[in-house]
Amino acid sequence: MGCITGETLYVFFLGTSGSLPTVSRNLPAIMVKWGSCDLLFDCGEGTQQQMMRAKCGLSVNSIFISHWHADHFLGIIGLLQTMSFQGRTDDLTIYGPDGVFEIVEDMRLICRNAAKFKFHIERVRVDPGDIISFSGFTVTVLPTDHGVVGVGYLFEEHERPGKFDREQAIVLGVKPGPLFGKLQRGQEVHIQNGDETVTITPDQVLGPPRRGRSILYTGDTRPIHDKLAPYTPKILDLLVHDATFDTNETDRAREFHHSTASDAGIAGTALNAQSLALFHISPRYTSIDAHLKDAARVYTGEVFVPADLSVKEIAFPQ
Repeated sequence: MGCITGETLYVFFLGTSGSLPTVSRNLPAIMVKWGSCDLLFDCGEGTQQQMMRAKCGLSVNSIFISHWHADHFLGIIGLLQTMSFQGRTDDLTIYGPDGVFEIVEDMRLICRNAAKFKFHIERVRVDPGDIISFSGFTVTVLPTDHGVVGVGYLFEEHERPGKFDREQAIVLGVKPGPLFGKLQRGQEVHIQNGDETVTITPDQVLGPPRRGRSILYTGDTRPIHDKLAPYTPKILDLLVHDATFDTNETDRAREFHHSTASDAGIAGTALNAQSLALFHISPRYTSIDAHLKDAARVYTGEVFVPADLSVKEIAFPQ
């Protein structure tokens, strides 16, 4: 996809409301920025303006839609139009569950001038269990239970090389400089030892591989952490979980195929999440205190309700 590998991983919470916007929360949209790669998960109405406010740019590489409820995808129309006006030429891939071909084509027609777009829109249908491979990471498609065809997504960075042993490299005859970088990137190097050419391999100077970072976005769903567990790594850096209602509205959550903050907390514990973001907050709430308390009763990690335009950095674990 033409991305540049980087050591930065940020999550921009562009819209965090559920169903309807409020004066402080826009409709669902999350931007994951990995190096130079920009991945957009859901795209509620007004997302492009949120992207401008967050200063995260409009150069999206791929869009992943969780399901075809309007609050999760209507923003694509305006975003496509703006991309065209700005002269975009890079192809754009939109991933989504059953219906992606027809719905994206409808959106193209609404744009009217789609025939003049200088970029191609690729549509890819996904199903739970699919693994989409990119350079440096994968996106795994997850099951959901929302009463309609829908999916969640797991971003998972590839393993990183182990810690570089600088002293050992010098002992082996490697001089500090560009060769150090090659070894750290997992490439063997060749040095001269008198008349002999010696090959130094990464395993001679690198420790055990280190796990990559991971982010799980459930989309809208009833609690199904038991079905998500087989897909997730042993340690999950960030879980962004449906928490539409607080515990007082558990019956309503079940009726409308959503989760409570307590459900999200239970999932965070079960999936060994280091941080838990309570997402898709119903517009009925003017305070998030109950959500935080409900989740904290069953989850001991970092729990927060992200505000619109807030940013979370996912740092390397080591």
